[in-house]
Amino acid sequence: MKTFNQSDSPTQTRSLAPLSDMRPATLDKIEQAVRKVFAGFDANEVTMAQIAKSANVSLQTLYKYFGDKQTLFYTIMDIVLGRLAARIMDHLQGIDSVQDRLRKTLWVCFDFVDSHPDAVMVLSSVSASRIRNIAIYENKELIGAFLAVLEDGQNRGVLNDTVPLHILFDVFMGFISRLGLMHTIRQTETPLNAEFDALFVILWRAISKPEALNKKFNAKNQKAPR
Repeated sequence: MKTFNQSDSPTQTRSLAPLSDMRPATLDKIEQAVRKVFAGFDANEVTMAQIAKSANVSLQTLYKYFGDKQTLFYTIMDIVLGRLAARIMDHLQGIDSVQDRLRKTLWVCFDFVDSHPDAVMVLSSVSASRIRNIAIYENKELIGAFLAVLEDGQNRGVLNDTVPLHILFDVFMGFISRLGLMHTIRQTETPLNAEFDALFVILWRAISKPEALNKKFNAKNQKAPR
């Protein structure tokens, strides 16, 4: 995503009204507008007026609560991803096995891709240097919970322990990002989760401990009829 044009922010120095003061229905309309408009245009081409028109709210409302286009964009995307993060946390902190917790987490992420294709396109255009402006990417509780599950998997001997935890985390998230983006770009009619079982097998093989995978494979072969 190109650098935002700060000329579209006449109230940058003015204190903003808290979002808690905004009616939920109005915030929802603004969210839908941001996702729709930013998914269809380059960031530099988007104006506050476009978003206001799409959301059917006044420009005054946008400037009152967000101040400028950049703040509006990052705030709304953080709200969108915040809901996803809450669902992920529920599964990561569950009592299921490591495999089941990661399986459920992957399903939730693919469900997000299937239900928010516009958000996927918008997020894919954010440059690496600006992605941290979306607060959820700095959410220590979420990242900590994810790493805790991966560490549990290593300690139990089911996940690859020859690489650092952050490598396993990057493989997991990279798998989702690439599949989600290409699924959206291709405008595939079949939901990503329609192929969930096969996709999870691919991911699990990538992050599981080779020895554990081989034992499972050998045990399965021993039971197979000859």
